[in-house]
Amino acid sequence: MNFLEYLIGHQAEMVDTLRTVVSYESPSREKILLDRLTAYLAELFCSIGADVKILEQPEAGNHLRASWGEGKEQALILCHIDTVWPMGEIDKRPFRIVDGKAYGPGVYDMKGGLVQAIFALKSIIAIQKKVPRKIVFLCTSDEEIGSQTSCSLIEAEAHNSAFVLVPEPAANGKQGAAKLSRNAWGMYDMKIIGRSAHAGGDHNKGINALEEMAHQILKLQAMTDYDIGTTVSVGEAQGGAGYNVIPGLATAKVDLRASTKKELAAAHVKIMGLTPFLKGAAVIVTGGINRPPLLATKANTLLYEKARRYAEELGFELPGVHVGGVSDGNLTSAIGVATLDGIGAVGDGAHAVHENVLLEALAPRAALLAKLLAE
Repeated sequence: MNFLEYLIGHQAEMVDTLRTVVSYESPSREKILLDRLTAYLAELFCSIGADVKILEQPEAGNHLRASWGEGKEQALILCHIDTVWPMGEIDKRPFRIVDGKAYGPGVYDMKGGLVQAIFALKSIIAIQKKVPRKIVFLCTSDEEIGSQTSCSLIEAEAHNSAFVLVPEPAANGKQGAAKLSRNAWGMYDMKIIGRSAHAGGDHNKGINALEEMAHQILKLQAMTDYDIGTTVSVGEAQGGAGYNVIPGLATAKVDLRASTKKELAAAHVKIMGLTPFLKGAAVIVTGGINRPPLLATKANTLLYEKARRYAEELGFELPGVHVGGVSDGNLTSAIGVATLDGIGAVGDGAHAVHENVLLEALAPRAALLAKLLAE
């Protein structure tokens, strides 16, 4: 029996596990919920003989490290358990299967890939028994919000790894493309300080923070240049206190994506250097670059080519593409460790209510992971 045959034979079990993992809600900022999922995964890894350690966090969700096998070298499987969905979303959209696709919050990003990776390990344990190097899973709880508490853990594990596999969702729908390169990411908080005043009696004495913010939003949005791969988006804005008050304060969250280090640095300087349009207003920007770009380095490309050949042996194609989103693979690639990203679930709708996973692709994609780890 080979890996693919084993996994096809255990497809129903894989789907049941996916149902359970999706049913454990895991919003990035809900520590209690995240810790419940981490505890479940710890039990799951223990049941297959892995050495498990829960990496407790005082405020953020706990992280999980699970390892199997021996040897000085290790292969790292990098997963995140958090999702963008708020608590209670599972009640609105419970796990369900329709026309060969599984639906539910986080099923595609990235609980489907996590389950595939776990079953890849199970197939190795069942068939091969031994592997060339230790297999290490690092399951983190804050990828969707910038990996603030997990970044150092990710980099430390990567430094000890021969290569890194990131079972983030594949790209391009049914094509199931690997993500050979990704944009960089910057996260900024903008604070506008004006002067409050009565909108009727003292209109001329006020400095409208929302008016200033409107100018700044237009300036920020105009930084987007699709030709060079840079986008800037104001994703959240707040301010004001009612009809009759000139607002003295407004805030906004700004998202920056860039395809190269040069363009990232240039856009960062512009954002940090914003100046007010209105006399007397103040603009304060904090934050900065969260992840460098993931580039198609020589090491990454060699790893991808090996995966592409294995995929052909398994009966499917594995194209490679560039995407605008980021992952923790950005971090591992940036420190020079061979990284292959986007080899998780095949489906559609990351961060969207229609997100889904193609069930027929679960076993072949898990088999690909198994071959990369075992050979």
